[in-house]
Amino acid sequence: MALINCPECGKEVSDLAAACPNCGVTIKKQETVFCSKCGKGIDKDAIVCPSCGVPTAKYHQHQTQAPPQPINVNVSNVNTNANTNINQNYGPNMRGRPKNKWVSLALCFFIGYFGAHKFYEGKTGMGVLYLFTAGLFMIGVVIDFIGLLFKPNPYYV
Repeated sequence: MALINCPECGKEVSDLAAACPNCGVTIKKQETVFCSKCGKGIDKDAIVCPSCGVPTAKYHQHQTQAPPQPINVNVSNVNTNANTNINQNYGPNMRGRPKNKWVSLALCFFIGYFGAHKFYEGKTGMGVLYLFTAGLFMIGVVIDFIGLLFKPNPYYV
């Protein structure tokens, strides 16, 4: 007969007892196996040894099991008319609203000093600034024109 600790109250209980006499919790009988590295007794369902951390045979069985199968979800009842304004060409690096490079480039070239390309992009504050400073004294227009030349079409603002 050996003594074990109750998992609830921590008092010593006989390993033959079905329940703890102090708190009444049912004692689960654990089958013990021994670690292949350190030799200490561990629960037979343990995946790794709690003393030395070496994987057990249960770990290797767990690793060789087949991966879970994907779940097929029936989405036939989904309302397909919702959110039809969403651009389906968005990717992980494509955030914002798509804008045509050539429209913005033409606006920048012909009336950039009024900030037309900034208004087209939806940057109203910058558009007003360009409007009152003649395109940031035309330096901003030249920088924007060069920047727009090297953007992809469409670009996202």
